[in-house]
Amino acid sequence: MAHITAISFPEYRETYDVGAIVRRALAEDVGPGDATTAALGLADKPARAGIVVKEAGIICGLDVAAEVFAALGGSGKFDKKTDDGAQAKPGEVAAKLEGFAGPLLAGERTALNFLQRLSGIATLTANFFEAVGPDGPAIMDTRKTAPGLRGLEKYAVRSGGGVNHRMGLYDAILIKDSHKRLVGGAGEAVALARSNNPDKLQIVCEAETVDEAVAAEEAGADVVMFDNFTPEQIKEALGKMAGKALTEVSGGVTLENVAGFAALGVDRISVGVLTHSARALDVSMEIIV
Repeated sequence: MAHITAISFPEYRETYDVGAIVRRALAEDVGPGDATTAALGLADKPARAGIVVKEAGIICGLDVAAEVFAALGGSGKFDKKTDDGAQAKPGEVAAKLEGFAGPLLAGERTALNFLQRLSGIATLTANFFEAVGPDGPAIMDTRKTAPGLRGLEKYAVRSGGGVNHRMGLYDAILIKDSHKRLVGGAGEAVALARSNNPDKLQIVCEAETVDEAVAAEEAGADVVMFDNFTPEQIKEALGKMAGKALTEVSGGVTLENVAGFAALGVDRISVGVLTHSARALDVSMEIIV
């Protein structure tokens, strides 16, 4: 079976071991073996199956699903009929599988869990991207990801047309409320970060008020993040800022209001819901007899 071993994010110098993620998921679900398949004597029975999309959406995770069946020792065939990032229609067969019933049945739930979650994230991201339009601000994810699945979930965001924010605490400086309170304010925090940034990481500073946004920009922030600002506050901040920093909306963004935020002229919109609350896309695996 075709499979992948890693998902890479070259611009972040990050590579995620897909095989290791899959093996952990299989250990959780399959454990020492599939008791039902063994009891029915189906392990070595030849079988075929189809991965069927039950609702319209963006498919994502097909190569991860293939890795699931490969990890189970299946020597059969995983034939993709579409690619990650493609629009899928209800009833569309995204992949066809051939092999023995043992690995097909043992891997079914794990493969679908990956496919449904990643496709749901990609689909929701695509909906946000469509709402702001191709010339609108970047739709970005956050660190609000399922533990251990960040690489895959951020890959799904990209598959839906989104852009990845920082991967973790290590690849950007993001000054939040707690940091500001500990050092005396937004301007002070940005100034300290600029003086102690040997790796020249991007400096992002959250602002809770218009004055904080102005102070963060004046201190040299690369990105000023309007945290839970109203559209009126954003307009006021943009009017007072000098245009030296990129601007980002964060907090309270929904599909219903994202176009309004985009119309204000900000550069980026970060949306936690993309990964922490995306609804799984309805995908199933059906044995063909």
